Amino acid sequence: MKNIAIILAGGNGTRMGEGTPKQFFKVAGQSIIEHTVSAFESNNLIDEIFIVMNPHYMMNVENMVIANEWKKVKKILNGGKERYDSSLAAINACDEECNLIIHDAVRPLVNNRIINDVVSALKKYNAIDVAVPASDTIIQVDESGNFIESIPNRNFLRRGQTPQGFKLSTIKKAYDIALKDKNFISTDDCGVVKKYLPKEKIFVVSGEESNIKLTYKEDIYLLDKLFQLKSMTLNGETNYKELKDKVIVVFGGNSGIGESIINIANKHKAKTFSFSRGTTKTDISNRESVKSALQSVYNKTNRIDYVVNSAAILTREPLVGMDPKLIDSVIRTNYDGMINIAVESYDYLKESKGQLLLFTSSSYNRGRAFYSIYSSTKAAAVNFAQAVSQEWENVKIRVNVINPQRTKTNMRTKNFGKEPDDTLLTADEVGEMSIKTLLSDFTGQVIDVKLKNKEH
Repeated sequence: MKNIAIILAGGNGTRMGEGTPKQFFKVAGQSIIEHTVSAFESNNLIDEIFIVMNPHYMMNVENMVIANEWKKVKKILNGGKERYDSSLAAINACDEECNLIIHDAVRPLVNNRIINDVVSALKKYNAIDVAVPASDTIIQVDESGNFIESIPNRNFLRRGQTPQGFKLSTIKKAYDIALKDKNFISTDDCGVVKKYLPKEKIFVVSGEESNIKLTYKEDIYLLDKLFQLKSMTLNGETNYKELKDKVIVVFGGNSGIGESIINIANKHKAKTFSFSRGTTKTDISNRESVKSALQSVYNKTNRIDYVVNSAAILTREPLVGMDPKLIDSVIRTNYDGMINIAVESYDYLKESKGQLLLFTSSSYNRGRAFYSIYSSTKAAAVNFAQAVSQEWENVKIRVNVINPQRTKTNMRTKNFGKEPDDTLLTADEVGEMSIKTLLSDFTGQVIDVKLKNKEH
């Protein structure tokens, strides 16, 4: 049976107080609706996608389908005045029994686990909701709204989310009955099933706190932060044959993770070029030095497909005691160097529709004592990548960030001394994930590399 994702994007954003509908707000390199549709486009269990749209913005979505090369989007439908009008538009567009997975376009952080659980539950049940436990005490007030009437047991209360899943015949039957009710009011598809098909059990799948809905202006700030902290891992097979003859430039490629990337790429017959202070006298804090390095590669190969910056300085000492020259060196390498590489790579990557790959650290999401300069430059790497990925999406340059857990490199050993090997990633493990990322279609993403089957 087909699994069809229904993306409800018919809202006009009146509660946001903005002229642009909220589904078109941009976060982390893409509009809200693009993030949402992409989550279903990339899910292996979803066969087709219908987008239900405000008629005034149909062309916007049509352009997105072309620009993002979404293959699963089969229908773009006109929405209605009420939410249930949009649901009905999708329901009526289906010709045969199928599973409908109905999702709000403005919940862009839905993930594969939630989608998979909804699809799996539809094998046994005809109606599925997604919800998270109520963290606050909920009170029910009287008609005046001023006095408590009851306080329900919080253990039995949940906060509903989407997606919601239905057998087509079930949700269609519920709406057929509902539309005959002259007092029919609904803001939720599961609510329609519950009220008009009272004998139908609605199974509840666990949602996630991050799966928030953009409703009010304040929500955009929370979404921004959640996207900044959002990371992902790459699983599945990678076609390494695609590396053959690709031109890869690695700054910081003389040791550690950079060296591993070079070795893995060479194994798969890529054309690699390594630059560093120690081997080629390339100083990434100097714009002209970066420019010269890239130009030398282009003169030999006539193209550059990927540019990787793994060069960095790690310092671990209190801010007040740091030598000002060391502070300047860290900032110029970790921050200015990143900018220099990005700016000088732009024309080459625009020509090849290639990718810029940067590196952050697990310290990017929370400043730590003794890491003030290092962790702040790594936080900057994430913000920088997400911003530039948005600026460069129209010219098809992808920008991503690798976020490795503690990794055994010379730089780490100099700062931490000897550590048990089973508490550290190897440089090759991080290098392997870096190559997978270069071969992916992702942009604006933070890619986690974690120790397998270990928690530290």
